[in-house]
Amino acid sequence: MFQKEDFLEGKLLLIDKPLEWTSFQAVHKIRWLIRQQFQLKKIKVGHAGTLDPLASGLLLICTGKFTKKIQELQGQEKEYDATFCLGATTPSYDLETKIDQSFEINHITNQKIKDVAATFIGDIQQKPPIFSALKKDGKRLYEYARAEEAVEIPTRTVSIVSMDVTRIDIPEVALTICCGKGTYIRSLAHDFGKSLDSGAHLTALRRTRIGTYNIKDAMTLEAFEKHLKNEGV
Repeated sequence: MFQKEDFLEGKLLLIDKPLEWTSFQAVHKIRWLIRQQFQLKKIKVGHAGTLDPLASGLLLICTGKFTKKIQELQGQEKEYDATFCLGATTPSYDLETKIDQSFEINHITNQKIKDVAATFIGDIQQKPPIFSALKKDGKRLYEYARAEEAVEIPTRTVSIVSMDVTRIDIPEVALTICCGKGTYIRSLAHDFGKSLDSGAHLTALRRTRIGTYNIKDAMTLEAFEKHLKNEGV
């Protein structure tokens, strides 16, 4: 049973973020539930690593004094289950925007897919997607994108620990990816398509692990609410 002091002193919650929710919305929901349950005027709540609305899975949410651990938690290795669709690209590199270009895929073999996946392992240069919340000159990149303003996005070094192909059903390719901080799986999908002399975009993404924290130990927002109210699950 949760106690008010637990959240004020600091608690780390493993939440399974649903599709179409922003990470901010999940944090806001958790904060609201805690405040309502314990009649608190305010309590610090934050997350350690954003998940896009079109991604589901593990979101680490810190409360109270544990919010000081957020930066440390953000730096840990992350694992994702991802699905790429070959032969087409979108401006956002995922399903947020419509397909803008189509490419040939008849030359792509299963072995070529596995060989290309292996080339991404290690430290690589990656350009974040224009449809992202990163700031440049005080403005979010997606603001430039939606205003159709040109902006130069610098590449940065990210670390890919492993990139295992788990299913090939062309045009779909499913992968399990372990990576370091700051990696955009959407950008990885886009670059993966280029390396196949084709195109690709991300169609599904689920975060399964952050450091030693696993999605198997996470609870849904609905389950958290029931536990908070001591209703069981």
